[in-house]
Amino acid sequence: MNRPVIADTGPLVALFDRGDACHLWAKDCLGRIGESLLTSEAILSEVFFLLAPMRKSRAACGEFWLEGGLRIGFDAQAQRESLVGLLKKYADIPMSLADATVVRMCEINRGAVVWTLDNHFRIYRHLGRKTIPLLDWPRG
Repeated sequence: MNRPVIADTGPLVALFDRGDACHLWAKDCLGRIGESLLTSEAILSEVFFLLAPMRKSRAACGEFWLEGGLRIGFDAQAQRESLVGLLKKYADIPMSLADATVVRMCEINRGAVVWTLDNHFRIYRHLGRKTIPLLDWPRG
């Protein structure tokens, strides 16, 4: 894939949890992406929390991060005004801080695609009214 890929929580959990219904899809996507994934500390925090009961899966995720498969491409402190603005804008959904970091990363990394299982990204907009390009679970 020639575009930067921003990884959301769901696909990362599915990638490392063999029992997840989306595991094979996540592995296939990762093979097609073929480059480091961008993410935020907020997303990574959710992933490690959700993988906590699965020690081997959690360890594999840590190794993937150490080996450069994931890159933290976001400074929440520097982007706090934009993040708080997004949280206010989408308060009725409600938007998580992790989701806000992904939307803001899309604004910063023009042309990026979001790898997600979250339907909220069909509602969120970046740069005002632009839809967010998604690499998501095919829905039937």
